[in-house]
Formats: sequence, structure tokens, C-alpha cells
Amino acid sequence: MKNISTRCACLLIGLLLSSLPQLSALGQDNSGASKKLAMSVNLNSDIFFGFYPSFGGTYQLSDKLDFTFYGILWSGGTGAAWGNWTEFGVGVGFPVGESLYINPQIGLLNGSLTSGLGTPVLGEGFVPNLTAKLNTTALEGEFYLGYYTGLDHGNRNTNNYLHYWLNGGYKISSLLSLGLHYEHLRFTGGKNHNGDAAYDFYVSVGPYIQFAAPQGGFFTRFTSGFDLRSDEQVKKSNYRQPSFFKLSVGYSF
Repeated sequence: MKNISTRCACLLIGLLLSSLPQLSALGQDNSGASKKLAMSVNLNSDIFFGFYPSFGGTYQLSDKLDFTFYGILWSGGTGAAWGNWTEFGVGVGFPVGESLYINPQIGLLNGSLTSGLGTPVLGEGFVPNLTAKLNTTALEGEFYLGYYTGLDHGNRNTNNYLHYWLNGGYKISSLLSLGLHYEHLRFTGGKNHNGDAAYDFYVSVGPYIQFAAPQGGFFTRFTSGFDLRSDEQVKKSNYRQPSFFKLSVGYSF
């Protein structure tokens, strides 16, 4: 899995390098620049990570390619105990057809979780990740996959994690949508962990409800779910949580 993660990171870096000519021109012509830039800011809270604000942005390089960037302040919740854990990344985004948007990115991790250190460090790990979003007049959906890879900063162990989710919903009206959300967080091992070290922190599935401004901008979503792990996985993780919930509120501009 770590080799796959490294290859994905190299591929994404290659895509970014190929877009350098367009990126170098970002500050040279300000005419229409505000129309090409889009931002979103979200406030999130869930039962595992606690409270964590996040943001994301896109800058249109062409009709078929965007430069993207994002950040997650995990330190607002559980991440405070992981060395003020912070994630910041960049990538590219491109539409596929009329309703699908693909966004591969690579994030830099800062803190102490994946490096296994008690002291937080800059660049303690990296996370290649992929987001795909579906948006039609009647349907919505999102797929996210990120592999959190720890780098060796002198500690005996490093820690790697796989995090992904898939959801899809139906737009009841221009204001309300309902859907189903599946999410999985798994510890996959790392340096000096034995081959049987992997276990699940949670495997959740359940409904969500979302309210969004018809003209765009504001949205809020509440997601709920139940733990699908086996008793063996619960015991191995030493983390017992029979239910899952997440609340998000955000604004795009």
C-alpha cells in the first residue's frame, strides 16, 4: 500500500509540474482573476475527529483544468493531541462530462500522528488523495480516498491510515436532499509494525440530510450511521463506538 501511495504522489506531482506554465501566469494578468477563483470554507464535527475546520479552493487554468488547494485544521478536535495536526495540499481538478468532477491532490501532514513522535514536526507525513463529485439536476454524490503515510523522523514506528467514504443522494427540491453515506477509517500499519497490525477504527453506513441554498453558497449536512465492525475488530482497535455522526456547515464563494 505504501508503494502505491508513493506512486500516486509521483503521478500527481507530475501533473502539477505539467501545469507550471499556467500557474506561473496566475499573478501576471488580474483581469477576470476573481471569476476564475472559487473558495469554500467548512466547519465540521464528527464523533471520531471532533471539531475540524477546513477550506478548499480552485483556480481555473483552462476550460478543462483547474489548479486546486485545500487545508484541514484537525487540531480543533482530537488532532490537538497529535501535535496540533494540520493538513495542507494542492492538486488538479477536471470535469468528466457534464456532471462529474475529478480532483486528485497531495497533502502535507504536520504534527505527530503518522510520524509516531511525541514532538510535532513539519512534514511528518503525506497523503495522496482523490475526490470525485457527481452533481446533476436530480442526483448528488461524492467519493473520497486518502492514504495517510508516515515519514521516518527518528521514531521507532511510523503509522499509516486509509480513510475513504462514498455517498449519494437524491435532491427532493432545490433546498433539500436525502442520501446514504458509507465511511471507513483503517489503521494499516507502518514501519516496525507486524504483519497483523491493521485494524478498523470504524466502518459506518447510514442516512444523511442536507439543506443547501438554491442559488448556491450556504449548505449544512447531518450524517448518521451505525458501526459495521466485527467484535474482533472492535477488540483489536480498543475503540468501541456503536454509532457515528457528523455535522457540517459551509459556504462557497
